[in-house]
Amino acid sequence: MQSATAPATNALLVVAGTEFLLSMVEARWASRNGDSRKMESQLRAQQELGKIEQQLERLQALPGQDDDIRAQIGQLHDRIRDLQAQVSAHFTAWQKAELARNPLRPLMLEYVDRIFTNWSEIHGDRGFADDHAMVCGMARFHGHEVVVMGHQKGRDTKQNVYRNWGMTNPEGYRKALRVMKIAEKFRRPVFTFVDTVGAYPGLSAEEHGQAEAIARNLREMARLQVPIITTITGEGGSGGALAIAVADRVLMMENAIYSVISPESCAAIMWRDASKKELAAQALRITASDLAEFGCIDGIVPEPKEGAHADHEAAAALLDVTLQKHFSELTKMSAQELVASRYNKFRKMAQFLRVE
Repeated sequence: MQSATAPATNALLVVAGTEFLLSMVEARWASRNGDSRKMESQLRAQQELGKIEQQLERLQALPGQDDDIRAQIGQLHDRIRDLQAQVSAHFTAWQKAELARNPLRPLMLEYVDRIFTNWSEIHGDRGFADDHAMVCGMARFHGHEVVVMGHQKGRDTKQNVYRNWGMTNPEGYRKALRVMKIAEKFRRPVFTFVDTVGAYPGLSAEEHGQAEAIARNLREMARLQVPIITTITGEGGSGGALAIAVADRVLMMENAIYSVISPESCAAIMWRDASKKELAAQALRITASDLAEFGCIDGIVPEPKEGAHADHEAAAALLDVTLQKHFSELTKMSAQELVASRYNKFRKMAQFLRVE
């Protein structure tokens, strides 16, 4: 017959083992703090901390724990959270770019499935074709009729070929504008999701008026008389991103990037050496914290501990809360107030010096 103290003893052993593992991670991080040359990646530390936390959660579910064991588990959770915050704070701009490009990050339609209801897709630009890299449609957001659009990538090679790797042709931007005009006609707020390396740079896109399509979207979005909320969920690349991001609120996921050019392309132009991408990423100031400091975005959406790619449900839930907050604020404003506020918001960007 098993002793009554056996479960408690086993729990203490597990706590002691978990504390030992956590101490090893803490020691390694302390010795290599901020030096990516010695530490292969902060992602490894995050993965190890995630496994330790899962072990603690399994321990919490076991019966026969006393107050002392629960207190020790709580202290270990606090230490894990503190170390996770330290690890995240030391991500370089290039590491953020790698996280933004993680192929497991939630895609636009996956956010739509989790945040919106009654989704109904709209196809075609009524001029030339239906661009599968740009997805548009109508939906409900917590009971409100809205319009949703964004860049859609694929999960595998076949899907990416179909979606053109999320790079939109002129037809896609014209489709987006057509749907935004529908939203304006029926007074429906617009949600846009940005995740693209940039507009498609092929010859056919240029022949079909890529620059004109993007420029027209910039102009029309600036004066659209309904609320617009943009979320940069992964990569926000150049005019391809901005063409659906002239919004009343521009939000960025914590590990997203937003830039006029990719770090690799910038390095190739500036130093004729694409391998200097890490230096270029730092100089470009492409991270959410940098852009919030410059006033280019209006908010940073927190991600799950290991990133949005690790927990799609949690990432969508965190984004949903932020969208509700901004949606509530914007729907209280009149059309005239929205347009004037949007105009002033973009006019104030990049004002570093003021001469009296």
